[in-house]
Amino acid sequence: MPDQQQPFAQPAGPNGAVAGTGAGGAMDLAASEAAGPAPGGPAGRPRSLWSDAWHDLRRNPVFLLSALVICFLILIALWPSLIAPGNPLQCDLARAQDGPRPGHPFGYDGQGCDVYTRTVHGARASVTVGVCATLGVAVLGSVLGGLAGFFGGAWDSVLSRITDIFFAIPVVLGGLVLLSVITSNTVWPVVGFIVLLGWPQISRIARGAVITAKQHDYVQAARALGASNTRILLRHIAPNAVAPVIVVATIALGTYIALEATLSFLGVGLKPPSVSWGIEISAASPYVRNAPHALLWPAGALAITVLAFIMLGDAVRDALDPKLR
Repeated sequence: MPDQQQPFAQPAGPNGAVAGTGAGGAMDLAASEAAGPAPGGPAGRPRSLWSDAWHDLRRNPVFLLSALVICFLILIALWPSLIAPGNPLQCDLARAQDGPRPGHPFGYDGQGCDVYTRTVHGARASVTVGVCATLGVAVLGSVLGGLAGFFGGAWDSVLSRITDIFFAIPVVLGGLVLLSVITSNTVWPVVGFIVLLGWPQISRIARGAVITAKQHDYVQAARALGASNTRILLRHIAPNAVAPVIVVATIALGTYIALEATLSFLGVGLKPPSVSWGIEISAASPYVRNAPHALLWPAGALAITVLAFIMLGDAVRDALDPKLR
């Protein structure tokens, strides 16, 4: 009886895996090699919306540039004396409307005050108003709009009519009426006014986002499993509905800084001896022909700040909206 032919032996690969052959032999690769790296992070876990957004933002030059400008603005708002050690309230009428000179690169305004020092120190009031007003608007609008969108019914109808009333109030005219009767010289009346008239916009955004999120299958599954309304709202709906609020609030922050400058320019926002960009622009406007530098520097700082926050909001919107990818 002839000897039975033995099957062709397949060479073993690393880790005991058997490599494929040209004769079509079965491949017995190790599980880690056969599966390959899983999509997502290095650990094989899929990225979430926020990690995906951060991955895109780190590679967006618009975001990096605007974030760099904003970090610098926050730095000089917290510690203006780091780059402008002078006193913003110290003025010399003998140097009124003088141009730039060594140690005073922006020149002097109509009262003989150093424009550079007052421009740097003016960032504190403007940035404080913008940040505090944005936080107040985002919290109040998100809570009211989220509850209206989640529960609906009479609460939603009442809130919708209230927001319609606030939308009908002209912002600048409302500021002239409300702030003209307040004698406080701090930033808080301006912050309170912006929160009072700014929350309806965020409320509408939060309401729509919550209505969309609560219709998803994972919310219905959580409700079927007996989850309470509080758990559904905080654990399932809020994390998926907060992205539009963040985008709108980031863009609105620059708008609130411009609104504070407008109200201060009109004389109903911050008032002297406070230092802000709106006050500087208002004080320099009568001397714009003889001393244009006193107007251009604070106006330029205001424009750059507003543009930086708008660019940051656009970059965050592009990163958080999957439809734009």
